[in-house]
Amino acid sequence: MGLKNFFKFASNHIGIDLGTANTLVYLKGHGIVINEPSVVVVNQKTGRIVAIGAEAKQMLGRTPAHLKTIRPLVDGVISDYEVTEEMLAYLINKANQMDKKLFRPKVVVGIPTGVTNVEARAVYDAARAAGASQAYLIEEPVAGALGVRLPIKDAIGTVVVDIGGGTTDIAVIASGGVVRSKNLRIAGDKLNTDVLQFIRDEFKLIVGEKT
Repeated sequence: MGLKNFFKFASNHIGIDLGTANTLVYLKGHGIVINEPSVVVVNQKTGRIVAIGAEAKQMLGRTPAHLKTIRPLVDGVISDYEVTEEMLAYLINKANQMDKKLFRPKVVVGIPTGVTNVEARAVYDAARAAGASQAYLIEEPVAGALGVRLPIKDAIGTVVVDIGGGTTDIAVIASGGVVRSKNLRIAGDKLNTDVLQFIRDEFKLIVGEKT
C-alpha cells in the first residue's frame, strides 16, 4: 500500500448535512449513520452542555428555568458558534466511534446557497475546531443533485428544490456549478408554526412544538 492510500484509509470521510431542524451524518462505507435534531440543552448556571440531539429534543418544553434549549442554527446558518462547535464535535466523535481510524476525519459540510463569506467561514471554522483534519463546504442543492446522480456536469439546466427546516434552496445547476439560485427563509419550521397557529385559531387549543 502506497503512502497516499495509507492516509486515505487511515482517516474517516464524513459528510454532514447541517440543518436547522435536523442534522444528518454520512460515514463513507456505512451510509447515513446519524440523524438527530439540531438541538442542544445548556445549563445556564454552569455553561455546560447537558444534552445534544435526540436527547435534547426530548427535553423541549420540559426543562427547569436554568436549562436553556438552543437551536444553534437559524435559517440554515450558525447563530451560536460555540454551541454549534460542541454539537459538531459530538456528531463527528459519534461517527468516528463506529469505525475507528488512526487520524482525524476529513469532513464535508453542506451549506445553503447565498450565504455570506462570514457565514461560510463560521461553518468551516466550527468543523475544524470540532476535530476535522480537513473541512470542505458544498452548496446543499449541488450535494442533493450529486446524491441522486443528476447530470450536473452537462451543459443543460438541472433544477433542484431542497426544502429543509429553516430554508428552501432553489438552484439551477449546469456545467458543474450553480448558475442561478434563490434561498428562501420559508420551509418546514414555518409550516409547523402555521399549523400550530391554525389549531389555536380554529380549535382554541394550545399545543407545544413537540406535539
